[in-house]
Amino acid sequence: MERSYNVIPTDAGVPIKAWTVGVPFDAGAEAQLRNVASLPFIHRWVAVMPDAHQGIGATVGSVVATDGAVIPAAVGVDLGCGMMAARTSLSASHLPDALRGLRVAIEAAVPHGRTDNGGKNDRGAWRSPPPAQVEAWGRLEPRFKEIVEKHPRVGRGASIEHLGTLGTGNHFIELCLDEEDRVWIMLHSGSRGVGNRIGSYFIELAKQEMRRFFVRLPDEDLAYLPDGTKHFHDYMQAVSWAQDFAALNRELMMAQVVRALRGSGELPAFEATLEAVNCHHNYVAREHHYGKNVLVTRKGAVRARAGDLGIIPGSMGARSFIVRGLGNPESFCSASHGAGRVMSRNEARRRFTVADHAAATAGVECRKDRDVIDETPAAYKPIDDVMRAQRDLVEIVHTLRQVVCVKG
Repeated sequence: MERSYNVIPTDAGVPIKAWTVGVPFDAGAEAQLRNVASLPFIHRWVAVMPDAHQGIGATVGSVVATDGAVIPAAVGVDLGCGMMAARTSLSASHLPDALRGLRVAIEAAVPHGRTDNGGKNDRGAWRSPPPAQVEAWGRLEPRFKEIVEKHPRVGRGASIEHLGTLGTGNHFIELCLDEEDRVWIMLHSGSRGVGNRIGSYFIELAKQEMRRFFVRLPDEDLAYLPDGTKHFHDYMQAVSWAQDFAALNRELMMAQVVRALRGSGELPAFEATLEAVNCHHNYVAREHHYGKNVLVTRKGAVRARAGDLGIIPGSMGARSFIVRGLGNPESFCSASHGAGRVMSRNEARRRFTVADHAAATAGVECRKDRDVIDETPAAYKPIDDVMRAQRDLVEIVHTLRQVVCVKG
């Protein structure tokens, strides 16, 4: 079988296997990957997904297996960020001709965006969390208190106030139609402010440890925590908690969206549990690969073991996919987490106009204003090229097209 990935040789360390054939791959990302590959505890090679682009320290769209250490920046700061999708019993014929009412209903039900510099009037947080959030936080809080007792800075900021909220940037809630015109609800979010605090705190803590022991790195953002140390244990405890927060955050939002749609007065009665997927794409997990138990960090990648269901979204105006993993061991059983940016947010704001964005999202009920230009479809790689580049990693189960999109 023809090899579907590029092998990037390195002067020092392990090789890099990149599923980037036919898609843009920037030099900055390649330089970051070379830095990661040079570290002494990387297992076998670094795997690169077709949506890869430059991140902070570690490349977004990279899969790194490590033996004896964890690199917090190889997970990032949006710990547990991921996707959830649920198929409903509705079809396209059940949707109203004008979809704005459904978008408004979703926006009213789910706090989104960020205002007041994240202060008490922030529209992206709950002022008074609903009962479902209070009950869910009651399950999360005991473990969180254990973390905060050891690392008080992690507790300084919103926690329950963000549970069941969307956030900003590339996070979204969508109504989509599949290949049979069945309606799906799909959303993208993570562990919000508390996950960001945990990720940022331990990245800095790892840097301090490197300085304390005079460890020289090609990039200080690749600071690591050795297995067996107290900080390693505390990080793994905290990141595991944040991943649980993120998964629960998506479940709560999904329930809120379903209630909002049912209460909108624009749809018939429907079910929303016919097919469901909830998957992380920024996380760390203990796994077995090539004869060793290792830690696998996926920063912008989904697990794609044989039979695993995952979600690979396109941009606001492109198709998205429900996929099934093929269990390719060379990618450490992974696949891309989306289309991947092809330019920075600032570059997108410079290059595109509101008219460009409106044309690119024609037919989608969504915001078409200057504040979302950085998320316009042309700022991302073509999703069809991305899917073609990883045809040996996943198979497509459903193809979705957006009809409603809510952005923070």
